[in-house]
Formats: sequence, structure tokens, C-alpha cells
Amino acid sequence: MQTDPEIAAARNGENPTVICRMESGWAVLGNWQLLPGYSLLLADPQVPDLNSLCPDARDSFLRDMTRIGDALLEVTDSERINYSILGNSFPLLHAHVCPRYAWEEPSLRKGPTAHYDRSKGPMFDSVRDADLMGRLRDAISQQSEPS
Repeated sequence: MQTDPEIAAARNGENPTVICRMESGWAVLGNWQLLPGYSLLLADPQVPDLNSLCPDARDSFLRDMTRIGDALLEVTDSERINYSILGNSFPLLHAHVCPRYAWEEPSLRKGPTAHYDRSKGPMFDSVRDADLMGRLRDAISQQSEPS
């Protein structure tokens, strides 16, 4: 499997969206930021899907995914987190970790984020998003290690 460019850039310290390295992969801020903190967990090593991982690696990936969600709940004013692992158009294991906010338009708030017009939302900005990324990194690093 050819290395995904985002993962290669993360490994080389050249991916500006990287929040931190986690046991199962890379926590990154999503390119779309209408919902502040929208993040992904990119599996590293790369596999096509969750079922390709051994049970311990699956546990690690899912635990890391929820650690990102816990950090988002801690550092944003989100009221809940939506998680999704789809793999429909991008066959490399990655999880979407999406904070949901009370200020969202009600018709959009109750549905999947796919209902948003992503062309209208603000995109990742390394300067604007630096503080949020730092707070997320700190919150993740301060979480207790799994037993």
C-alpha cells in the first residue's frame, strides 16, 4: 500500500494539521472548520479498514478516537461528539471526530455533518487554529493512560 500523502507529511513533521501523534495514528484537525475542532484520526500504520486490525490494534484505534472526543468536549463549548468511520471514498482507516454545538441551525444540528455545504465553511488556518490545536494537544496528553 502506497503511503498516504497526509500520513507521510505527518511522519516528516510537515503536516500543519497535526494535533499530535497517538498510539494508533495521527490526530489531525480537519480541513473544514465550520464546526470548530472537527478532527480526524488517521491510522498509522495504514490499513484499509477497522477489520484489518488485530483486536488489540482495534481497541487502541477506538480508544484514541474517543480520547480526541473527550479532549474536544473539554476545550470547546461542544455539547456532544459525533464519530464516524466510513471508508467509502477513501479506503484508508480514518475516523471523523466531530463536535456538535448548540448554536448550529436546528435542521442541520440533528443530522450528519454531510448535510453542511462545506464550500461555505471556513477551512483550516494554521494561524487561527494554532491555539485550539495546542489546547487539544494538552488535553489529550493530560488524559490518563489506559490500564
